[in-house]
Amino acid sequence: MPNPYVEIFRAPGAKGFAAAGFVARMPMAMAPIGIVAMLSQTHGEFWLAGAVSATYAFANALFAPQISRVVDRLGQSRVLIPTTLVAVAAFAVLMLAAAQHWPIWTLFAAALAAAVMPSFPAMIRTRWSELFRDRPELNTAFAFESSADELVYIAGASLSVGLAVALFPEAGLLASTLFLALGGLSFIAQRGTEPQPSSSAGGGGQSAIRQRPVQIITLALVFVGAIFATAEVSAVAITEQLGVGALNLKLALEKQLAIALAVIAVTAWPLLFVDNVPMLALAVFMSGIAISPTFITAFGLIERRVPAAMLTEGITWVMTGIGIGMALGSFVTGWVVDTYGASHGFIVSVVAGALALLTVLLGQRTLAGRGSHIRASGEPQPAE
Repeated sequence: MPNPYVEIFRAPGAKGFAAAGFVARMPMAMAPIGIVAMLSQTHGEFWLAGAVSATYAFANALFAPQISRVVDRLGQSRVLIPTTLVAVAAFAVLMLAAAQHWPIWTLFAAALAAAVMPSFPAMIRTRWSELFRDRPELNTAFAFESSADELVYIAGASLSVGLAVALFPEAGLLASTLFLALGGLSFIAQRGTEPQPSSSAGGGGQSAIRQRPVQIITLALVFVGAIFATAEVSAVAITEQLGVGALNLKLALEKQLAIALAVIAVTAWPLLFVDNVPMLALAVFMSGIAISPTFITAFGLIERRVPAAMLTEGITWVMTGIGIGMALGSFVTGWVVDTYGASHGFIVSVVAGALALLTVLLGQRTLAGRGSHIRASGEPQPAE
């Protein structure tokens, strides 16, 4: 039986844009923590480091969908070239401002400018959709991308902090910026796989966030992002306290998403009863087993339920939901840990998991696409 992952990379240009895109997406995990690691060392104030990093994260969550909306109308290269260059320059200014102790306002201004960094995971998934639309290979491609996202979140943050501590304060953010420049420009240069803009299709000037499936899935992944952040904050707190994708399922995608979120909600409960490090490691591992399936089905639903002319923006909104959830989850969990103790931090995971599942259950009819969905091509897409 042929390996489905090998098969998707037989498509012309797939290896090139996937490799470049993997490098270009590293800053989504490295930049926020890189800012914290840098400023906490150069200025010695964690509130400032957190405030600048949060400014960047929330501004990027606001800007990225709007950038992707323009990409859908004008094409990737016309938009990604200027936004990537501006982001690279702004990160360079931010590092210089930190090293030279420029006025505090320059840190925030540079962080705001850097937030125009485009969502490369959305651009990559749009290219896969262009190659394999309405074909089973698309599910495999989304599975690969979800695994790549997980790897970046796991390795990127650790790499960023490790470099900043081992070398010099700006090292983590510098590596992130180099990844953005090299990976981003290499991705843009591959014009052969760039999707054609769809300026006249699917809803005119309407934003993808007004599509009900986008709203439902984005809200659900806000809660999933909060679970990510809870795990990071609470795991660190508890550790200190203790002293130490290729399956082609026949089930409808909206039901697969509900099942994956149900697994996340159920496996969050054991986190409340952790009292040693081995139990913590096992509980965190178990709570994460459904993350990748959640991403795969979420992006699959977006691809099927959102008009092609809005696809990049739609995917970006979902990615934004994760980022917003992580930012809010970190804040709420930090407050819970400070107020009630490390062991109570995982309550946020349990609540967030339940809310994510409830959101998708309430939206099952919309996600199922009752009747049919009309794509930009005008061809009806039957519900699963």
